[in-house]
Amino acid sequence: MKLTDRFKSGLGAPICLTWELTYACNLACVHCLSSSGVRDPRELTTQEAMALIDEMAAMQIFYVNIGGGEPMIRSDFFDLVDHCVAKGVGVKFSTNGTRLTFEKAQRLAASPMVDVQISLDGADAATNDAVRGEGSYAASIAAMDNLMAAGFGEFKISVVMTRHNIPQIGELYALAQHYGAQLRLTRFRPSGRGADSWEALHPTQAQQRELYAWLLEHPMVLTGDSFFHLSALGNPLEGLNLCGAGRVVCLIDPIGDVYACPFVIHDDFLAGNVREEGGFGSIWRDSALFTELREPTSAGACASCGSYDACQGGCMAAKFFTGLPLDGPDPECVFGHGEAQLASQAVSIRPAARSDHSKRSPLTISS
Repeated sequence: MKLTDRFKSGLGAPICLTWELTYACNLACVHCLSSSGVRDPRELTTQEAMALIDEMAAMQIFYVNIGGGEPMIRSDFFDLVDHCVAKGVGVKFSTNGTRLTFEKAQRLAASPMVDVQISLDGADAATNDAVRGEGSYAASIAAMDNLMAAGFGEFKISVVMTRHNIPQIGELYALAQHYGAQLRLTRFRPSGRGADSWEALHPTQAQQRELYAWLLEHPMVLTGDSFFHLSALGNPLEGLNLCGAGRVVCLIDPIGDVYACPFVIHDDFLAGNVREEGGFGSIWRDSALFTELREPTSAGACASCGSYDACQGGCMAAKFFTGLPLDGPDPECVFGHGEAQLASQAVSIRPAARSDHSKRSPLTISS
């Protein structure tokens, strides 16, 4: 059995487990996949979070991607990170950088098995702050300066690609090189608040081809399999090049709900809650949703396209939240099939995210 076929049928534990510690956030990014802003009072307690980490260790999960919201807002953030490390579970966490002081950077630098990812969505303040909020560019740069000064080593700069920052990809790459960091590019999906900004922000067809060519020339740039739909253009990009939802990836949200993918926070993709009997392990192994997702899938409307084996029909979340059927083409299909289907079916009602934790108005960061 090929490795990709093995992944399609599911593994004993996820390769990529994303855990959102909190919905609380001091920013209000227009593309936030979880519509974060206000803390949910049902958040897992410190004791429950520690028990979940113990379960991850028992399942031999190598590392967990911690996010939010802004995870460093939780007062027990470092306690949870330290417990992960003590249990042999590596931590990769994403932060907007607003709380990453030099002292905290020093603490992170002294901790083994911890990787830091700073979110930045533009090579200048004007481009970044239009998406992430006033002052957020300066905060991200200050956090990177603190990591460098603390001797953290190679951290990551994470960029959600939009039609406004794709022209800056060279500058973003140079910025990462300046800090000795790795550049990580991710795809913009119409999830959470991203549904409202999708039409204005998602890259054009010409920009997608530009991005594809650039990624082929820079294979060391990380993508987390965000752009496997672009592989239909020819040579496959680095990575698995398939949708891993419920197969090799999943999401645990702040209240313990488990979803098939970080980009599909919706009842249709809710597999269970870690507070239920059997915990996370039982959900991963036995949930009806994950079992269904691991079954062989039909090419559906893409069956007649000779590129299906390359792109696998694209991103489930992108299709779902634009109102396309899951066996239909990706809305950003490089051959335009998704755009044509959207136009022909005149989608007027699109699925909404399960919950919205947005603040009433965006917050800004003082300089």
